Amino acid sequence: MPRLVDTGPVLAEMMPMSSRRLTVTLGAIVASVACFLVGMLHCGAAEPTTARRKETRPERTPAERDATARQLREIYRGDPATWPAPSVDPGVEWREVGLLQPVVHPESNPASTAKAELGKTLFFDARLSASGKVACVTCHEPGLGWADGRAVSQPQGSGPARNTPTIRNVAYQSNLFWDGRAASLEQQAEEAITNPREMAASRDEVVRLLSGSEGYRKLFADAFPGRSIEFARVVEAVACFERTVVGGRSRFDAFLKGDAAALSDGELLGLDLFRREARCLNCHHGPVFSDGLFHDLGLSFYGRTQKEDQGQYAVTGDPKTNGRFRTPTLRDVTRTGPLMHTGMFELAGVLKMYNAGMATLKRYDYQRDDPLFPVKSPHLKPLGLNRQDLVDLAAFLGTLEEPGHPMRPPVLPDLGDAGIAPSP
Repeated sequence: MPRLVDTGPVLAEMMPMSSRRLTVTLGAIVASVACFLVGMLHCGAAEPTTARRKETRPERTPAERDATARQLREIYRGDPATWPAPSVDPGVEWREVGLLQPVVHPESNPASTAKAELGKTLFFDARLSASGKVACVTCHEPGLGWADGRAVSQPQGSGPARNTPTIRNVAYQSNLFWDGRAASLEQQAEEAITNPREMAASRDEVVRLLSGSEGYRKLFADAFPGRSIEFARVVEAVACFERTVVGGRSRFDAFLKGDAAALSDGELLGLDLFRREARCLNCHHGPVFSDGLFHDLGLSFYGRTQKEDQGQYAVTGDPKTNGRFRTPTLRDVTRTGPLMHTGMFELAGVLKMYNAGMATLKRYDYQRDDPLFPVKSPHLKPLGLNRQDLVDLAAFLGTLEEPGHPMRPPVLPDLGDAGIAPSP
């Protein structure tokens, strides 16, 4: 395996002292700005210790970038088993990033073309909602990376509003929603259809509407031969369709399949950063670029009544999970902004915050024995990446974007006896 030459220490010694001071100062500014952006009043007192700022590493010269890119291209064109060891913390059960595998449908809900077609029709039908105006596709638009492009999907209501995650590649995931309250896609579909803050549909009313439609009766008969229309089969069909929403045609996938020219030099440098210096594989690993676990990023707004979001704690009741949220996939991350569960940030801002180690809540004296006080993930540490590193890292993440192919909405059946015509 070619050996990568680390020119960082040499260049650091060659930098004038004033430049080194400026580099450190800029790193401090980024850290301070990150804290301000997430709305925290204090950021210096970490739990259990204060994270030390890391000196920004010097940028490579153009010649050094070219030489490093050539070395990396030789390394990463080989079998992933021969790639450099990633930078992950002890105890992290990481998997190498790679190609998506064929979807495995559960035995309790086997796939069929007819069932997926029914699910697609239901997915697009807003008439099933209480208002007649909200469908699954309202928040999961194919043209927006199967998200909705909004900061949060529920701006009204008593609870915290959250950003809409993409459903692309959701077939590979479990413990769905930001807080993990759905253990399966079937449960996720039922939650979305009946949730008062989403479609707010009545199970009985949905069955009544569908049963009164000749077109839907035909679709159900094809999908579930010899079985009646029941709400459980509604969510099974929607879940079956959602398991067909799968990527795998990104430029990164092409690179893994042998197209060495699919990634530019900058994107290749970003891939190496992603796996090593940026420490991303601690949480974003495997073919879906997510560990499927829950972590505290310092964005729970603990103690701030209007913004506080308990995350996984609201589901588990375990104080240790307060403020933890599910790791999102990074596939299509450049098409599904704004990002994070708060929907507050674009990609460049997220990378800067991670580079600063994210914000750390300060524990006041009266909170010393507070079992619900959120503790930031130990995987989050100042990285010391320079401006060009962040550009390269963003460039690599852009290679995970799927090509855009518009999906034609299905023709919705007439609802017959319900007296509701299909949407135009």
